[in-house]
Amino acid sequence: MAKKTAQDDPLAPVTLAVGQEDLLLDRAVQEVVAAARAADADTDVRDLTPDQLQPGTLAELTSPSLFSERKVVVVRNAQDLSADTIKDVKAYLGAPAEEITLVLLHAGAAKGKGLLDAARKVGAREVACPKMTKPADRLAFVRSEFRALGRSATPEACQALVDSIGSDLRELAAAVSQLTADVEGTIDEAVVGRYYTGRAEASSFTVADRAVEGRAAEALEALRWSLSTGVAPVMITSALAQGVRAIGKLSSARGGRPADLARELGMPPWKIDRVRQQMRGWTPDGVAVALRAVADADAGVKGGGDDPEYALEKAVVAIARAARSRRG
Repeated sequence: MAKKTAQDDPLAPVTLAVGQEDLLLDRAVQEVVAAARAADADTDVRDLTPDQLQPGTLAELTSPSLFSERKVVVVRNAQDLSADTIKDVKAYLGAPAEEITLVLLHAGAAKGKGLLDAARKVGAREVACPKMTKPADRLAFVRSEFRALGRSATPEACQALVDSIGSDLRELAAAVSQLTADVEGTIDEAVVGRYYTGRAEASSFTVADRAVEGRAAEALEALRWSLSTGVAPVMITSALAQGVRAIGKLSSARGGRPADLARELGMPPWKIDRVRQQMRGWTPDGVAVALRAVADADAGVKGGGDDPEYALEKAVVAIARAARSRRG
């Protein structure tokens, strides 16, 4: 077996994880901790932010122990350390302690570059953790995740997963893990489609459409996905309000052609047709209940409640039930 070099060995005295991709930074830390605990189950792990690492703190953490315990010291956002603390770290890099692994997480930009250069100068093991901004990078990441789990996925399946999930590496990794756990054999585009197609298109209006159609489970799924992809809660309450008001307006309007109703109600003709389909099952009382639910949710997401997500879920369920009021 070839001898490991410092670049191969997670237990090298110093590991430098460079980049801004949180998942990769966390994995770099996890790899070192796992290796240390495999060598010594009682390894002491200290995970520190810049404000926790004051001048003198590193010397205390790395001083010899009577019990010669193995220790991992993780320093996050090392570029934000104070000048005095950076001096301490640089001094330590020149003479690292035995049985101690120092892990420095650095964004890799100009800030704190002196510390970055000092760690590289002493031969620190370096792990690249770049932000994956290009679709091609995320596609390569998905392929590597399947390979790491010993599974095969077609190129079309990998692309479909990236298209459906989006840019969040944690979500992509979780999706790969779920597919490999649930599906036997080669994972193809059809499998990805059954699990994830349409999730990328989830939006505040998807939530509203499913809710006013009485499809509570689908509305809740779209709600959770929208929130996880960064849709603001206030945008969702606005879409819910528009959806319920459209039902109310059309149910109280006189019959007529879509074009005439569109002019009367201030809606495009295509929306008249959609709302007509959605309003089956609604009653005037149901509309009133749904509007109250939207008002409560709006207050909840604007500071009137402790949990905006719960306020939205409660509103979605109430609206879906109101949509079925005529059906009992």
